Amino acid sequence: MFNRFQTLFIGTALLAATAPAFGIELQIGSAAPAVSALDQNGQTVNLADAYKSGYTLVYFYPKADTPGCTKQACSLRDSFAKLTEHGVTVFGVSHDDVAAQKAFQDKYKLPFSLLADTKHEVSNAFGVPSKGDYAARQAFLIKDGKVIWLDREASTAEQAADVLAALDGMKKQ
Repeated sequence: MFNRFQTLFIGTALLAATAPAFGIELQIGSAAPAVSALDQNGQTVNLADAYKSGYTLVYFYPKADTPGCTKQACSLRDSFAKLTEHGVTVFGVSHDDVAAQKAFQDKYKLPFSLLADTKHEVSNAFGVPSKGDYAARQAFLIKDGKVIWLDREASTAEQAADVLAALDGMKKQ
């Protein structure tokens, strides 16, 4: 029915039309994805609303209550007052369900929202790669709806320090 060129062209067109679903890698200056997900309390969080004031940190972690993910979350917890002073709202995202996110938040007394990205919609929108049910560890700082800083190999124990250093660096410019 179709020759190879037509099949390749149609396949390429379909891939281009659906590219956001596969996760286009965001860059500094990219528009931050306006996606929604359930938080640890089962409430819908629309990230576009969060982008309207101050800074928004959206960080991704592979699995709640695992050693590296706990260090990363506790780093942000321990520096939460400093982040708040800088006007940063924090959202942690993993492919865990609402119940796992709630248990993780409660166990470590995390003062920020954790989003349950069970369908991988948030990670795909941010272009964060996944291996099965585990998102890669990455972080995005957003201001006025634009990505202003990103870390594709986010630290575990130093996540908060990295974000604060980035904020301090931006203020000096």
